[in-house]
Amino acid sequence: MSTPAETAVESWINDFVIEHNLCPFAAKELRAGRVRITETQASDEEALLLALHEELDLLFVNAELETTLLVHPYVLEDFSAYNDFLDLADELIFSLGLEGTIQIASFHPDYCFAQTQPESPENKTNRSPFPLLHLLREDSVAKAAASHPDVDAIPQRNIELMKSLFS
Repeated sequence: MSTPAETAVESWINDFVIEHNLCPFAAKELRAGRVRITETQASDEEALLLALHEELDLLFVNAELETTLLVHPYVLEDFSAYNDFLDLADELIFSLGLEGTIQIASFHPDYCFAQTQPESPENKTNRSPFPLLHLLREDSVAKAAASHPDVDAIPQRNIELMKSLFS
């Protein structure tokens, strides 16, 4: 049974990410049941690192699983602290020997790209209902990118879409 946070994230993926085609690869994997959305009860960074470690292990050994969204509603609610934590997450990937194998995409309710104002529409591309870490297989990202006619245009297209929706 899904938690309210997991349900909210799945709805966000369906009703925002897929509905607006922000990630042209998301719908296929979600329909195939290869996306794991899981909530951790972690309430501090140490516990979140442990939960992240467990999810990295699971993703590494489970070939049927394409990607994991680790939702952490009780820790790193402040975007600045969340952003700082990403360095620790990358260090964990490196220490586990998963650099070049798994990467993390970051999403947060208050996401703010460098050189943008918090209210800038383009930030909405990475704003999720709860803080989360999106674990991706790098080989799958590369395959998906190679199959897309213009993968480099996706970010700019998404920014323009957010400006049209939220300006």
